[in-house]
Amino acid sequence: MTAPARPLAAYAAVTAAYWAFMLTDGALRMLVLLHFHVLGFSPIQLAYLFLLYEIAGMVTNLCAGWIAARFGLTVTLYAGLALQIAALGALSLVDPGWTLALSVGFVMAVQGASGVAKDLAKMSSKSAVKLLAPTEGGGLFAWVAALTGSKNAVKGLGFLLGSALLAAAGFQAAVLAMAAGLLAVLAAVALFMPAGLPRGRRGAKFAEVISKDRDINILSAARLFLFGARDVWFVVGIPIYFHHVLSDGTPAGDRAAFFQVGTFMAVWIIGYGAVQAFAPRILRARDKTVAQTVGLARLWAGLLALIPLGLAGAAWAAGAPADWLTATLIAGLLVFGAVFAINSALHSYLILAFSKAERVTMDVGFYYMANAAGRLTGTLLSGLAYQAGGLATCLAAAGLMAAASWGCAGLMDRKEGARA
Repeated sequence: MTAPARPLAAYAAVTAAYWAFMLTDGALRMLVLLHFHVLGFSPIQLAYLFLLYEIAGMVTNLCAGWIAARFGLTVTLYAGLALQIAALGALSLVDPGWTLALSVGFVMAVQGASGVAKDLAKMSSKSAVKLLAPTEGGGLFAWVAALTGSKNAVKGLGFLLGSALLAAAGFQAAVLAMAAGLLAVLAAVALFMPAGLPRGRRGAKFAEVISKDRDINILSAARLFLFGARDVWFVVGIPIYFHHVLSDGTPAGDRAAFFQVGTFMAVWIIGYGAVQAFAPRILRARDKTVAQTVGLARLWAGLLALIPLGLAGAAWAAGAPADWLTATLIAGLLVFGAVFAINSALHSYLILAFSKAERVTMDVGFYYMANAAGRLTGTLLSGLAYQAGGLATCLAAAGLMAAASWGCAGLMDRKEGARA
């Protein structure tokens, strides 16, 4: 695969499309979670709504790398945007009068389509960076950190947008407005996308998706546990806990709690994205080799595991919601977000550093399949853990998963050589 003649223009177009997509992705998550929580769904039923989203992401990432290698990156990028538009339109059809089984089944199916859409767009964007970024002076780390960090900041704004739209306009109007906005973005990107992004190769075989590189496989396992450690408290536990302590149970109280929960989730994601974008500077990655960066991945994964375990201890000591516990959770989870961002940035760089240009879409697809598997595991455990033992159990599970990510990171043995 060769890079286009105008790499900056192609990078800008891909990034703009990815930003627009992630804005709707973040908004949709909050819309679905809060809307159906108010309708009376239990924590485990809320988790079910997101399960097919994550399962679809696993399958999509496994296939998307081959599809991009076969048909080109622009095909998978446009397909992701178009499918998200269709998913948003379908969600506008949800009727509060439907039975519980019909509501859960329909929303799960639509969320599955949205999961396919997200991972098509993500794989396309991340793979493009490998082909467009300069490699000198830590350029690859800086470019991938900028794309990933800005994406997460935009997704954080999406959390706030979704909460605000739900409170101000209602569920149906919110999803239709987002579908219209994303359709305009797709049209603009298709019109102005510069020529030259790789078109794919006809001889690409699906069997090539499975990596033969030991470090890529271990890094993928570390990624699985890393994102499981986040989503086990992030998907259900914390939003429901905060809604419980902030709302007085009235419609007005629910609307106020929507804004407050959405604001916290948005601040968390935006802060995570900001730290991720600055990770190369924080870590002074410009002069480090790939092997030294692997060492940093081990160190920061170990630090991450300590935070949720400490917060779980605080939640168990409190025994019930309390002002001091809420304040501790807010502070602790913000610290978790910063350390998690460093871990995520290191992983996002290492997968591209480990990959060869001719099979980057397949390696990135395989790696993000593991990422989706982690989110799936965390999503399921979030509902189960919160229903079984409350927030403390969610946080304890997060600590154990972070510890497993640290264990995987310790198995990578990339030799000294290429500069980061």
